[in-house]
Amino acid sequence: MHKVTSTSSLGPGGLDLTQSFFKPIQNTAPPSPTKRHTKISVIGVGNVGMAIAQTILTQDLADELALVDAVKDKLRGEMLDLQHAAAFLPRTQILSSTDYSVTAGSDLCIVTAGARQNPGESRLNLLQRNVGLFKKIIPPLAQLSPDAILLIVSNPVDVLTYVAWKLSGFPSNRVIGSGTNLDSSRFRFLIADHLDVNAQDVQAYIVGEHGDSSVALWSSISVGGVPILSFLEKQQISCEKETLERIHKEVVGSAYEVISLKGYTSWAIGYSVANLAFSILRNQRKIHPVTVMANGFHGIEAAGGGGEVGEVFLSLPALLGRGGALAVTNVHMTEEEAQRLRDSAKTLLELQRQLDLEV
Repeated sequence: MHKVTSTSSLGPGGLDLTQSFFKPIQNTAPPSPTKRHTKISVIGVGNVGMAIAQTILTQDLADELALVDAVKDKLRGEMLDLQHAAAFLPRTQILSSTDYSVTAGSDLCIVTAGARQNPGESRLNLLQRNVGLFKKIIPPLAQLSPDAILLIVSNPVDVLTYVAWKLSGFPSNRVIGSGTNLDSSRFRFLIADHLDVNAQDVQAYIVGEHGDSSVALWSSISVGGVPILSFLEKQQISCEKETLERIHKEVVGSAYEVISLKGYTSWAIGYSVANLAFSILRNQRKIHPVTVMANGFHGIEAAGGGGEVGEVFLSLPALLGRGGALAVTNVHMTEEEAQRLRDSAKTLLELQRQLDLEV
């Protein structure tokens, strides 16, 4: 195992200078047991993983941050680069290792590791390769941090969240995917930009699959508490369905545009995942559209084509707190939107049925 932490052994022969530099206060009591030490582990130090790690550090979300990756030199380089910024950041102990033991005792494990799609490779083949990778990642995380919450970011995030749930043995509320949290942020940005308002005043959700079968909940959009579609109807302002679909397609295509321009996405997903981490670890009880177990919501019961019940994970507006996904919001949907959501569930379920999850 290659594990590096900061050290105070700077003197000749490794002398611990802290004993010479500081004079201890006498008769001190141990730290209060109510003080919580928060530990986050990030698995995968690619562009996405490091954007998440950097944002977590700047937002002071953890006392300890553990980085894990299979590429030893890059892993050590990324850790050192973050450690060298210590004078500009809240104090956080940063560890790195190719061995999962460094993640022991984590409160939150964020998984960004995943295989890249080869030219001409089918989606199913890529997914199966990522399942093989998850078989090496998830069991040790679950064993070393049995009380942790797993936050899956790797794509395809919905199916891989299901895979992580199966492999971990955790209750479903403690296995969450980043889902459409970022899609919804893009959606809110486009609406806010069109109306020239702050995106934080826009309430709007993309739900379902994080992908082409996602569903824009137009019926639930509000700006400053004003429901958009009913407002337009009362003002006798027509809103063409084609216009709405065009905005949704722009949301779906946003990631592809960023990738085509800079080669990858990083900063937006970094802020998105750090935002989820904040809501979970600080017990904010905020509502986020994230990948959760969807059975029992909005008619997603027998998602299989043959009428059989299947367990499926997809994005719904969920209440997040220290226990993970605490509840799902009973958001209003039209029958058309609900049917699209059920269709999205069927698409994901068909993919799941073709996977080999034997460890």
